[in-house]
Amino acid sequence: MQNSVESFINALESYRGRDKVIRTVCYGSQLVGAVLAGKNAQSSLGKSLLLFSAQLSDCRTTLRLFDDLSMLAYSTGYGLGASEEDALVRWMSILNNVADQLYYPCEHIAWAADAELIKTKSDRWWVRSTGLWGISLILSILRSIRSIQILKRKSQTCQSSASAESREEAFSQKAVLQRQIRGEVFSILSSLADLSNAIHWMPPGFLWAGRFPPWLVGLMGTTSSLIGLLQMSSGDQGACS
Repeated sequence: MQNSVESFINALESYRGRDKVIRTVCYGSQLVGAVLAGKNAQSSLGKSLLLFSAQLSDCRTTLRLFDDLSMLAYSTGYGLGASEEDALVRWMSILNNVADQLYYPCEHIAWAADAELIKTKSDRWWVRSTGLWGISLILSILRSIRSIQILKRKSQTCQSSASAESREEAFSQKAVLQRQIRGEVFSILSSLADLSNAIHWMPPGFLWAGRFPPWLVGLMGTTSSLIGLLQMSSGDQGACS
């Protein structure tokens, strides 16, 4: 119990960890609030939770005003992905970084327009930022699928090339690779949940845009957020080269 509390406190002390916690509470509040409001339209608790969720969402949007430089540092650090073994993974990662980098200024302009800091219509900029988010999610899904294929091949290679003396080491390496595969599967599930919401927030007429009830948006977001917290707590795993 004490370790769980310490892990939670450590998460809150970092920007990324705090954002994941706020995101989980935001979508969780929307899910519960929408369910309560659906059962009873006069439910004060349901309305309060939905308002609380909206405030947390605005809070995250405001905090992302300062994410451009950190994203740029990550993108330039990754560069052309010279350290990547697979060309498909490398180019999908590069395109993913480009989409993420462009996402932030589009969202900032939309935010500034809503705040009446600049004179422009925010709708088109929200659509652009949501579209870039959706592209980023699709690329993340494709990259994870490709990574799973590579990890499975590595797992088979580790097992088939192991001698009698190194079977224990090969078994350990295979276990690490299996954990990485499981992590990629969770990443796919998380991105699919977010992608379903991203499409919902696109203009009407695009696939299922605008058709999700509030509780389903909350459910998809909560699912993605909980997976993100789980991945953050599990940490990174090594691989067999």
